[in-house]
Amino acid sequence: MISKKPNGAVIYPPDCSKPAEPLVIKGGRVIDPANRIDDTLAVAIKDGRIAAVSREVPKEFDKAKVIDAKGRWVVPGLMDMHVHLREPGREDKETIETGTQAAAAGGFTAVACMPNTNPVLDEEAKIRYVIQRGEGCASRVFPIGAITKGSEGEELAPMGEMVRVGARAVSDDGKAVAKSGIMRNALNYSKSFSIPVICHCEDTGLSQKGNMNEGVVSTRMGVRGIPAIAEEIGVARDLLLAEYTGARIHIAHVSTAGSVRMIREAKARGVNVTAETCPHYFTLIDADIGMYDTNKKMNPPLRTAHDRQAVIEGLSDGTIDVIASDHAPHVSEEKDVEFDAAAFGVAGLETSLGVVLTFLVDKNLLMPADVVEKMSLNPNKILGLPGGTLTVGKAADITIIDLKASWIVDSRHFFSKARNTAFEGFPLKGYACCTILDGRVVFERLS
Repeated sequence: MISKKPNGAVIYPPDCSKPAEPLVIKGGRVIDPANRIDDTLAVAIKDGRIAAVSREVPKEFDKAKVIDAKGRWVVPGLMDMHVHLREPGREDKETIETGTQAAAAGGFTAVACMPNTNPVLDEEAKIRYVIQRGEGCASRVFPIGAITKGSEGEELAPMGEMVRVGARAVSDDGKAVAKSGIMRNALNYSKSFSIPVICHCEDTGLSQKGNMNEGVVSTRMGVRGIPAIAEEIGVARDLLLAEYTGARIHIAHVSTAGSVRMIREAKARGVNVTAETCPHYFTLIDADIGMYDTNKKMNPPLRTAHDRQAVIEGLSDGTIDVIASDHAPHVSEEKDVEFDAAAFGVAGLETSLGVVLTFLVDKNLLMPADVVEKMSLNPNKILGLPGGTLTVGKAADITIIDLKASWIVDSRHFFSKARNTAFEGFPLKGYACCTILDGRVVFERLS
């Protein structure tokens, strides 16, 4: 069913019962770092795949449908490798259908969903369920399996079975694997399947059920804090374990200057590590929580201006490989409560790109090719997926981006079920105006 919002945003669920019609995207600035392309070119699509990227449209496409992308970017479909789709178990917060609609509206043609559902994605049947539910949705869905059974940190989940049916990585996201011996075994085991272990780094003995960054602001507000070192000790341990085992790790939602420094140093030593951060960590700080705004409560929490600057520098110099949303939808009853009682997490799929364009690209902190690498090419590489390029013969997953569009974040227009955005009311510049999956337009803005 076509879904339309009052702001002119429309979702078209892909009709896979018939072949995709030929399509040409003309006049846009094609940015494809994998193929070292940054030029005004035409992209021709046939049978759902890239047929040509060239200055002139091939003659066989003379009667094809044309999308005029003049003045816009044409890039490989964006990929968000850290989202929470809540299904199975909390479909009141989000479903795979609504989450993928939100993804398409944000310009994402693929998402990787975390396993902390109810029940936890810790066995073959549950991974199969998510994959099946994702078929025919507005973006591709790649499940991440749990490291340990029930994400309880005590016994390894059947990693091989999950990978065999489609899990692209393992993580106990939302919880750190507290026992170093268990984590060491997980890393050793992961090498057999050539997958990364995605690390939620938190020493809960230090975070002690805190609710925001520990510092001057938390003291003034009278809120129990989460010190930066709670994250950094976890990062240090996992880097050392990765170095010792030779396994591949990916550090999730980096938020502190110390974490950025240690990851940079580990990369220089040859440790097989990649890392991500989220839009809220390079835009907001703990002081922005203001009058106990629960929509700015997440874990890890918003940090200081010093940490924010370090995260930006980490993005600029390549220490941080990926920008992911950590999309964490909640019902209003979990956010419209006292700050200490509110759930952690913010909805981010529909704002991520706009925040990146406004706060990084418009300020010349990231170049256009950097954005494509961190939001398309790199997450696909890390998860061993074929996306992230416009190579001829590849699936035609494409995002068209309007840099000149100015808009105000209004969560009432979200395709996500959630309204808990940290950027409500923010003026942003730039968004995805068209999202194409397998050569079919699945999202566009009509006004």
